[in-house]
Amino acid sequence: MMKRYSTITLLLLTALCWMGCRKDTPIDEDGLLITDRAECYVSNFELLGSDFQTVRTKNAEIDTVACTIGVTVFYGTDLKHLYPQFTLVTDAKLDPKITGFTDFSDLATPRTYTVISGNRQVRKTYKVTVTVQPR
Repeated sequence: MMKRYSTITLLLLTALCWMGCRKDTPIDEDGLLITDRAECYVSNFELLGSDFQTVRTKNAEIDTVACTIGVTVFYGTDLKHLYPQFTLVTDAKLDPKITGFTDFSDLATPRTYTVISGNRQVRKTYKVTVTVQPR
C-alpha cells in the first residue's frame, strides 16, 4: 500500500512540476517579457562622465518624430569615456545594450541606438549627436 502512495505522489509531483515549468508568457532572447505594447520611443537621455556625474550643460533635446537626440556637454569633457543612459517607454528595449563607457569623440558621426517596442514589432533608430560647449 505504501509503494502505491509513493508512486501516485511521484506522478502528481512530476505533473505539477511540468505544469509549473510551462511558458505561458513569451520571453525574448534577452529573457525579457514580450508584451502587446507597440509604443517605441525615448523619453529621457542622460550622459555621464567617468565619475558618473552628468556632463550635459542642459537637458537633451529629444525629437521622437525625427528620432534624434541632441546633447551639449561641458567644454573639456572626455568624449571617449561617456556613459549614455536612456529612459524608454514601458516594455521597450535598446539595441545595442549599454554595457559600459562609450566613445562619442567622433562628433561628425552620430552614434545610433535602436529602440524596440514591447511587442518586438516596431523598431526606431535614434541618432545621438553630441556638441561641445564653446569655451
